[in-house]
Amino acid sequence: MSVRTQSSEQPAEAVHRAGFACFVGRPNAGKSTLTNALVGQKVAITSNRPQTTRHTVRGIVHRPDAQLILVDTPGLHKPRTLLGERLNDVVRTTWAEVDVIGFCVPADQKLGPGDRFIAKELAGIRRTPKVAIVTKTDLVDPKVLAEQLIALDQLGKELGIEWAEIVPVSAVGDKQVGLLADLLIPMMPESPPLYPEGDLTDEPEQVMVAELIREAALEGVRDELPHSIAVVVEEMLPREDRPADRPLLDIHANLYIERSSQKGIIIGPKGKRLKEVGMKSRQQIEALLGTPVFLDLHVKIAKDWQRDPKQLRKLGF
Repeated sequence: MSVRTQSSEQPAEAVHRAGFACFVGRPNAGKSTLTNALVGQKVAITSNRPQTTRHTVRGIVHRPDAQLILVDTPGLHKPRTLLGERLNDVVRTTWAEVDVIGFCVPADQKLGPGDRFIAKELAGIRRTPKVAIVTKTDLVDPKVLAEQLIALDQLGKELGIEWAEIVPVSAVGDKQVGLLADLLIPMMPESPPLYPEGDLTDEPEQVMVAELIREAALEGVRDELPHSIAVVVEEMLPREDRPADRPLLDIHANLYIERSSQKGIIIGPKGKRLKEVGMKSRQQIEALLGTPVFLDLHVKIAKDWQRDPKQLRKLGF
């Protein structure tokens, strides 16, 4: 078992590499946080509740000799709704198309049935190289980390997966994040850059804005509404008649929930929660777009949208 821990200098070579890597793992395994740490800016939404990523957000790591495009898929899980099935199809399609798959397992939780379920699926995807990544290493001591690395090695042997690398990382403590990129890049095909230099993601701005609003809306409603919130940005327009040095972007967005009983949870007493959601997401959106924003949020009910194909289409799934 080769576990990478020291920094490895890549030999200088003239070829340029570019390709796609995707992180997989059960919900809340640290995939989005790792994507953000590698890219160095917030591109995938992170939340301490499972199943928050619904779009394939690509983060782009630029190096002089390489471009690593990170595809962030929803967590694979046993589906209970039509939305769940669609998300799983998205995952499998993505796995078959990328150049390398990173299997993420948190250091602070023993390997469980969810990890096995995903690893078994991975074993069926033959040609794509697979890297095992132990995330959240800042939460455990060296002994627990060593046990997790050995458990992953064993799991690979048991299922016939040959890990190209096994790498412990802490995205929060920024430990070994650069090393992970160093290890993934040589697995990319030789290729000119696939995206312009300054791009950090190819998600349309409206989708990213919707995700930031959704992330803020999920914060603090703990377990009440984990999957019941969808956000659609109806309009993003620069305010007319503003002086060039004082632009303002008007954003109108709808927060969709499934039942009227959820409305009070989202809005909060005297509208306090919705105000907080607006304030928090507006700051994030301004940081992302680099311009002052006026954010207009409305809460609407789309009855049982997770099970209704028409509603799913309307909400962008």
